[in-house]
Amino acid sequence: MSTTFFQSYFNKINNSTGLVSEERLKKIADLVLATSSASKKIILVGNGGSAAMASHVAVDFTKASKIRAINFNEADLITCFANDYGYENWIVEALKAYADSGDTLFLISSSGQSANIIKGALQAKAMGLNVVALSGFSENNPLRKCADVELWVDSQEYNIVEMTHHIWLLSIVDYICEKKNMDSL
Repeated sequence: MSTTFFQSYFNKINNSTGLVSEERLKKIADLVLATSSASKKIILVGNGGSAAMASHVAVDFTKASKIRAINFNEADLITCFANDYGYENWIVEALKAYADSGDTLFLISSSGQSANIIKGALQAKAMGLNVVALSGFSENNPLRKCADVELWVDSQEYNIVEMTHHIWLLSIVDYICEKKNMDSL
């Protein structure tokens, strides 16, 4: 039974990762490179597992791609802003404190319906940030409507959605690294 489970599980992830448009991934990579070339930064935000992913990808953008990237995963920042402004507004307040017009914000939400993520997207647009959204579950989730570029996973399973997002994001990092290496030749 476990062989069948694992084969099925890996097939779901393989199918999900392969359903994205290569042009859309390149568009996001180009947006990241343009943001960096303009001396702006990449900001990544998520809740739960998506927050952990945001940390990982921010470090990889910074270290591997040499692109300035941050995330908002400091417990004191989140709890302070959530306590003072409400959990649904902590990302809005973090953006007010740390974001600049021209930055690019990645918002990662499996459901695409988290109130703090949606409000963050709206704040980012009002501040002149580029918004990249990664979501799953419902095809008509509200986060998709807030983004300049969005990636959606057609799955109702958290781990399939999160692993697909992670693979897509790391493929963008690796694409940028490869592009930079080719451009330097």
